[in-house]
Amino acid sequence: MSTATLTLFASCPKGVESLLATELQELGAQDVTPTVAGVSFAGTLELAYRVCLWSRLASRILLRIGEVDCVDKNALYQGVQSFDWDEHLDRDSSFRVDFNGTTPDISHTRFGSQFVKDAIVDQLRERHGWRPSVSSKPDLRINVHARGETASVAIDLSGQSLHERGYRLEAGEAPLKENLAAAILYRANWPAMAREGATLLDPMCGSATFLIEGAMMAADIAPGLLRVRFGFDKWMGHIPKIWLQLLEEARQRRVAGLAAVNTTIMGYEGIGKIVGRARANIQRAGLGKLVTVHQQELANLQVAEDVTPGLVIANPPYGERMGDEASLVYLYKHLGEKIKQQTPGWQAAIFTSSQPLARSLGMGPRKSYTLFNGALSCKLFLYDVRERQADSSLANPERAPDLAFKASTPGGEMFANRLKKNLKQLGKWVKKEAIDCYRLYDADMPEYAVAVDVYRDWAHVQEYAAPKSVDEGKAHQRLLEALEVIPGVLGIPEEQVVCKRRERQSGKRQYEKLERSEQMLEVTEGKCRLLVNLKDYLDTGLFLDHRKMRLRIAREAAGKDFLNLFCYTGTATVHAALGGAASTTSVDLSNTYLGWAGKNLALNGLVDRKHRLEQGDCLQWLKQDTRQYDLIFMDPPTFSNSKRMRGVFDVQEAHVELITRAMARLKRGGMLYFSNNFRRFQLAESLKEMFTVEEITYDTVDRDFQRRPQIHRCWRLTRP
Repeated sequence: MSTATLTLFASCPKGVESLLATELQELGAQDVTPTVAGVSFAGTLELAYRVCLWSRLASRILLRIGEVDCVDKNALYQGVQSFDWDEHLDRDSSFRVDFNGTTPDISHTRFGSQFVKDAIVDQLRERHGWRPSVSSKPDLRINVHARGETASVAIDLSGQSLHERGYRLEAGEAPLKENLAAAILYRANWPAMAREGATLLDPMCGSATFLIEGAMMAADIAPGLLRVRFGFDKWMGHIPKIWLQLLEEARQRRVAGLAAVNTTIMGYEGIGKIVGRARANIQRAGLGKLVTVHQQELANLQVAEDVTPGLVIANPPYGERMGDEASLVYLYKHLGEKIKQQTPGWQAAIFTSSQPLARSLGMGPRKSYTLFNGALSCKLFLYDVRERQADSSLANPERAPDLAFKASTPGGEMFANRLKKNLKQLGKWVKKEAIDCYRLYDADMPEYAVAVDVYRDWAHVQEYAAPKSVDEGKAHQRLLEALEVIPGVLGIPEEQVVCKRRERQSGKRQYEKLERSEQMLEVTEGKCRLLVNLKDYLDTGLFLDHRKMRLRIAREAAGKDFLNLFCYTGTATVHAALGGAASTTSVDLSNTYLGWAGKNLALNGLVDRKHRLEQGDCLQWLKQDTRQYDLIFMDPPTFSNSKRMRGVFDVQEAHVELITRAMARLKRGGMLYFSNNFRRFQLAESLKEMFTVEEITYDTVDRDFQRRPQIHRCWRLTRP
């Protein structure tokens, strides 16, 4: 059999067939014919062994021993018994049958497997008086593929799927199969790039599959070299001498390849546990000196300018792992921006099942390929990365205030003059601090009882409910005068002024939408990119008065476990995460706000599992949580009677239990910040007896809120 020409079949993921056909030809195969999810070919037993050892793309290698008639079960039984099974099995062998497809009277693969097994066992028992055992981890796998009235019978030379190289005992969530990863690298032209000394970079490397497969290509390492066993090891037709010669050749090529390789291969992953898994996989592959993985979130990705350009490759989540596709839009946007900022002049390869998400990358692919990840149809997009782009997260769009603007009425002119004065007073501060969003006017003049907040080149106007002593008609007239003036003074279009009426909200009204525009505006604060919605809710998703508090959290969070209670849209969490928090946990009753928080995290490249979002009543959640935190922030509402809560929440009544339970979750040396905006709030004296309490309200009110210093109150609590 060693020199005889065998009929062989290599299976592979759908979409990889043409690549596999080329690979087989390069290995010496003859009569190569691609088909769906596989390639038929011919060659000697040595070639079959070589393909098992060297194919980076095949899933299984089948040695076809013949076709049989299966017009009915009896014909299939007789056909299977026409082969001499003692040429493949002995009395000590274990085996299993993998049956796929259907016949006219067999529609269940399990029944088909059992039926073929019986035919084999019956033959050996009748001829030799012994029967082999059946096992889920057999010495030999027999493959039967039925197609209507005929079936192909084959010996599986691979055993376990060839994508199981032997190095990946540790994997992250939803790992990419090794042979599919290899196909993606081939399509991205990595082998040719590696020969030129290019760099391979995976900014979201997970268990390092791309990096290890890319390194084995670059160093000429056979992908099957680490496998403990193959399907032919205990097959009766196995010729060990041929196999051992091929193994020795592969070992020599590995030594020479590692000595000659001159490429850089590196990856980044945000979760420490997964970084550990990736490094363990790399060590098992024997590539510790060639492949490096660093713990770093996508948000902090920095590629040194002296790194040789090459290929940046990523398999970002596309729904199965993160679940929230809305958050994924912002993750892909962030990934695209990072690639353009950090790897100009490189090639990029992004593998995803979602074309709409791929469009969020903001890059035009030069080519795309369809590949299947299991049953899931996916796309590989290839890009030429263009010139280095400015970091949009630091952008502060220039508005053009018109300080010469004239109003049409005396009242409007008076309001316009106050806006101009405030712009002059705040202008240098806003520019120096790179502030996107700030309060420009807050009922400075009692006649014009509105708040005007600037969000980049938009204005968010809130009308305070007029007291009963003020004529409703006159109050409405003054509001119209203010709205007429604002676009002219700020130099923005009228349609970018949003007006709402501010009054006490309770019950369901706290969460009701005012509109359904779903229009998100991206703004920046410190290092953070945040999403606001100026139209749909009474609040925008960003409490401007807490800016200094959030920036304080960013400074203090490094290396700490951070808990954000009543987290709203997670803005403080983003600050903590980008400030280097070891972990963050954000709790809120509203799934809407938690979804928003997820989008804010994703927009900043913060998608790791160390940033947990948990839905729940914070007081009840604290009763159940047993974890400990270094830094806790809570900014509860004044009042809530949401149906999701047990009873009614009143901050004055609930704050003692709330703070006490939160302090119980605080690590030794930890710190809790408590804030609320209830004007008549009084902190209980009992808390001051239990904890070290310091009011820091003055230090948390920024320049644009100094006209209203009681916009909120804030305390810092520690254990004495």
